[in-house]
Amino acid sequence: MPIDRSDGRKSPAAVVAVGMVMVLNCTCLEALACGPRETARGRAFCGAGDMLTQAHRLRQVERAFTILELLVSLAVICALLSLLLPALRGARHRAAETACAARLRQWGLAFASYAVQNGAYWPHCDGLDRGPRDLGDPFITPEDVADWHGWIDVLPPLLGLPSWRSYPRGERPRAETFYQCPRGEPLPGRGTYSYYPLRDGYFSYAMNSCLELDANAWPPPGGAGYPMPSFLDTDRIMRPAVVVLLFDQLLDPDKGFDANLPLRAAGKYCGSYPKAFAARHQRGKTKLGGNVLYADGHVQWQSSVWKPWWPRALEVPPRSDINWYPYPVSASP
Repeated sequence: MPIDRSDGRKSPAAVVAVGMVMVLNCTCLEALACGPRETARGRAFCGAGDMLTQAHRLRQVERAFTILELLVSLAVICALLSLLLPALRGARHRAAETACAARLRQWGLAFASYAVQNGAYWPHCDGLDRGPRDLGDPFITPEDVADWHGWIDVLPPLLGLPSWRSYPRGERPRAETFYQCPRGEPLPGRGTYSYYPLRDGYFSYAMNSCLELDANAWPPPGGAGYPMPSFLDTDRIMRPAVVVLLFDQLLDPDKGFDANLPLRAAGKYCGSYPKAFAARHQRGKTKLGGNVLYADGHVQWQSSVWKPWWPRALEVPPRSDINWYPYPVSASP
């Protein structure tokens, strides 16, 4: 049927077609915009729109958290962290203590190796930290000669490591090296006699200085001539399992002797006495202690090496003490 007539006006059929298209367009637009409303012509479209809107709102409700739920979740997380963090700290302390004990056992093997190579004798407990005279000095003393053969210098080469004195000043080994306890890091600052630990070097392990005080251990075998390999006859030690060889040494000068007395030279010397013992390894929540290497090579954690019956003013243990002296009293002249 022709839409346009010859006179230019629309035919009745064309007018009806255009009207139907306009009605359908209005119905679709109303159906899309009606939301929760319904119309007679767009009931089906609005019903479908309502269902989609409600489903979308339900999904939003399912994904959202209430304030109460968030607070409960945070409380649970905080509770778990409060339980986990102490365990992590304890594991870290335990790992450092284990690493320290392993290093001390290596030092014990070095002492044993040195004794095998030097007629069962051990090296001297002091080193160049005592400031000895040069070996060519005409006024050199036996003590000076001994300091040139301290354990910290003669033992590392047996393990394939440089001697202590081979490190330049300011570059001495620190806590990450075999020479030191993993937790042995001094506080930056000044000690006695213008001693700066991080500049001059420090010792977080100390050899038992009482070993050289025994009358049978001095002078060294064969006299004090150079070279003097050692001074202590290990074959004569009666109870090596109880004789202290090396121990964790204090590094904080303000916490000397049970954290009550100052020790300004803390960590300055590689040989020392019981008051220099450091309790730096934590067990449990508050218990502190240090590692001790004994003459037979075993390592033991101890809370203290000071005997309760010793006077506080005592500097050197009594000669009868079996833990700090290698030979029995009756062996001394």
